[in-house]
Amino acid sequence: MDPVTLSVLGHALAGVAEEMSAALVRSAYSPNIKERRDCSCAVFDPRGRMAAQAEDIPVHLGAMPFSVAAAVASCPDPQSGDVIVLNDPYHGGAHLPDLTFVAPVFLRGSLLGYVAARAHHADVGGTTPGSLPAGATEIYQEGLILPPVRLWRAGKLDDDLWRVLLANVRTPLERAGDLRAQLAAVHVGAHRLAGLADRYGPGILAEGMDALMAYAERRMTEAIGMLPVGSWAFEDTLDEGQRVRVVITREAAGLTIDFAGSSPQTRAPVNAPLAVTASAVYYCLRTVLDPGVPPNDGAWRGVRIIAPKGTVVNAVHPAPVGGGNLELSQRIVDVVFGAFAQAVPDRVPAASQGTMNNLTLGGVRADDGTPYSFYETIAGGAGALPDQDGLSGRHSHMTNTLNTPIEALELAYPLRVERYELRPGTGGAGVRRGGDGLRRDIRVLGHTATVSLLADRRVGRPYGLAGGEPGSPGEDWLMIEGEAPRRLPAKGTVEVAPDGVISVRTPGGGGYGTPASRGGVERAETK
Repeated sequence: MDPVTLSVLGHALAGVAEEMSAALVRSAYSPNIKERRDCSCAVFDPRGRMAAQAEDIPVHLGAMPFSVAAAVASCPDPQSGDVIVLNDPYHGGAHLPDLTFVAPVFLRGSLLGYVAARAHHADVGGTTPGSLPAGATEIYQEGLILPPVRLWRAGKLDDDLWRVLLANVRTPLERAGDLRAQLAAVHVGAHRLAGLADRYGPGILAEGMDALMAYAERRMTEAIGMLPVGSWAFEDTLDEGQRVRVVITREAAGLTIDFAGSSPQTRAPVNAPLAVTASAVYYCLRTVLDPGVPPNDGAWRGVRIIAPKGTVVNAVHPAPVGGGNLELSQRIVDVVFGAFAQAVPDRVPAASQGTMNNLTLGGVRADDGTPYSFYETIAGGAGALPDQDGLSGRHSHMTNTLNTPIEALELAYPLRVERYELRPGTGGAGVRRGGDGLRRDIRVLGHTATVSLLADRRVGRPYGLAGGEPGSPGEDWLMIEGEAPRRLPAKGTVEVAPDGVISVRTPGGGGYGTPASRGGVERAETK
C-alpha cells in the first residue's frame, strides 16, 4: 500500500476511535465518565487484533485486546447488531467496574472488524459503594461478574440480562444511562467503520489494517534495536509489602520483560490479571522507546512478557483484583521505568506519585432517600525529567483522566469540596524538581456516607533518579468538628457522619539530578 493511502487510513481509523470516545463522553450520565472521561475506545480487525485506538486511558487500552479476544471466542457466529458485554478479569476483563462493549461491524454481509468501548462505572455492586472494597479477599466481594455475553443480539436488547445487571447495582438509573452511552459509542464506531469500507472498499480497509500493524512492528523493532544489548533489573513494593520485580533483557531476538520474583498473589484487592500487567508494559515501551509508534497489535509483536501465574502480576481466580488495575499497574510502570533508566537514562523520568488515590463515597440523599455512589481518582506530582521539572497536580501514567470539577461534583452528590490546592514542597528536590501533590477535602452532607480509600505511596516514596530526592508520601485524614483529626489507612473503609470531612493529600513526584544541598549544581531555571 502506498504511504499516502496508508497514512490516510491510519488517521481515519484513529478518528473512528476518537469519535466513539466523544460520543461516549457527551452522552454519559455519570460525572465519572462525562466529566472525568474515565473511558476508552478502539477499533479491531476481523481477527480481533487492535488496529487503532483513541488517546484515552492507558490501563484500559492495553488490556482491551484481551477483552476483544474473549468476546470473539465467545461469539463465533457474530451478527450485525450484536453487542457483547464483559467485565470478568479472568475472561478478558481488567477489574469489575470496567464494563466493555464489543460489537462486530458488517458491510453488505462482510465482517469488517470490531469496535470496543470500555467505561469505568461508579458502582457495579459488591460490599461497598463504588465497588472497590479495600477489604475484599475474593473477587465475589467486588461486584457483579459478567463473562462475555450478548446484551444485544442482532440489535435486540436481552431484557432479562438487562434487568439482572441493573438489579445488582446501587444506582441503576445512572448505570442504565452510562450503558446506553456505551451503546451509542459502538453504534458511532460501527457506522464510521462501515463508511470507511464503503468509501475505500473492504479489501483496501483490511489491507490497510494489516499494513498499519506491520508498520508499527517495524518501528518498534527499530526502537528496540537502538537499546544496548544487556539486562536491567529493578523492583519496588506497594505499601503493604507486595513486591513487583522486573528484569528487562535486550537480545538479538527482541525484548523480554520478566516479572519472575514478584510476590505471590495476595488476599487483598491489589492483584492484577495478565491483561493489566501487559497494558502497563505496553505503555512503558511506547513512552520510552517510540512515543510516535501507532499503538496497535503490531507494536508489541517483538516483546515477550513473562508473568508467572499465581503472582500479583498474573493472578488466578478467585483473587480480588479491584486495585490491581489501579494501584499495582502504577507500580509496574515504576519498576519498568526504573529498569529502563539504567539503559536509556536520558529518556526516563523519576517516579511520579505512583498511585491513583481512588476515593469512593456512597450513601443516600437526604431529600429523596435515593442512593448515590461517587468515584474519582485524584492527581498528584509527576516525576521530573532530565530537562524539565515534573508537573504538579497531574494524573500520570496508567490513569489519563481529569479531575471531577467541583461544580459538577456538588451538583450531582450531597458532598461539598472544602479545600482543593497544591501541596507545595512535596515534589522531590533535584536539579529538576518533582511535581507537587494535591490536597482535596470533601465534606459529607445529609446522611452518613460509606467512604473507601484505595491508595498507595503513603509509606514508600516515589523514587528520584540520578541523585534526585524522592517525592513526599501521601496522607489521608478524617476530620470531625470538635475532635482531633484522625489518620486513615490508605486502603480501608470508614463510615463518615454528616459534616465529616475526608482529606486526601497526594504524593509528590521524584526529583532528577543531585540537588545543590547535597553538593550538586544549582537547579536550572525552566524556560
